[in-house]
Amino acid sequence: MKWDILHRTSYAYAAPVRDSFNDVRLQPMPIPEQKVESFLLKVLPAARLTHFKDFYSNWVQHFEIIEPHSYLMIEANSRVITNPPAPLPDAKLCSFEQMRAAPNIERCFDYMLASRFVELSPEAWKLAVDATHGFDDAWLAVLALMRYVHGYLKYESNSTHVHTHMAEVLKTQRGVCQDFAHLLIGLCRVLKIPARYISGYLATEAASATHAWVEVFIPGHGWRGLDPTHNCQIGETYVKLGNGRDYADVPPISGNYRGTLDHKMKVEVKIMPVQ
Repeated sequence: MKWDILHRTSYAYAAPVRDSFNDVRLQPMPIPEQKVESFLLKVLPAARLTHFKDFYSNWVQHFEIIEPHSYLMIEANSRVITNPPAPLPDAKLCSFEQMRAAPNIERCFDYMLASRFVELSPEAWKLAVDATHGFDDAWLAVLALMRYVHGYLKYESNSTHVHTHMAEVLKTQRGVCQDFAHLLIGLCRVLKIPARYISGYLATEAASATHAWVEVFIPGHGWRGLDPTHNCQIGETYVKLGNGRDYADVPPISGNYRGTLDHKMKVEVKIMPVQ
């Protein structure tokens, strides 16, 4: 499918700020599962844009606004064609013995360790072992973990924030898509299954922000996308922006500035199918 995506973020500051340095990760990834026909980033006040690829091959747009300003608008316009592979069957595909070779394949090592928002605690290990009891196949275990996370957490808007750690989510048993992703990643990693965080969009009528899901590496099948928030494998309505160990590696917008902390932020996302 083909999608037009508008992502606009506006900041209104209570007093002028200056020395604003920003990194933007809103350019969809050019990968086999999707083709990026166009991408345009606009910034007001006008600023010179530079771009680079980070360690995890995500496109990053960088800009700086030195002079005082009371307003900042960042608008990304993308046109993307999605063509993901067919979902994998609910069947044995990869034994845990085969999975042991994963750290030496496809730069998987980073995706098997603890990270800023994901911990490999004894509690997480116990939950993962209990949820996959009786499974001798890594892929079937991953599907069981996804079902477990979907049932374990209650989706509740505004119940967490972008800096909420997986440990807190385990205690409260509630969160948003980012928290579902972090928990599934942690449960996979304690079982030595490579798992990474995905930032992107889910094209629905209610889309108003970015979405988060997970990719796990299955030897012989590559990285496969799973959405624990909706308990499904990803399809053509998913648009991938970036990947990393957790949210800290792929925030849509990050930066710092000098001035007041009193500000208002508004985010608007519009996703439209192109006939």
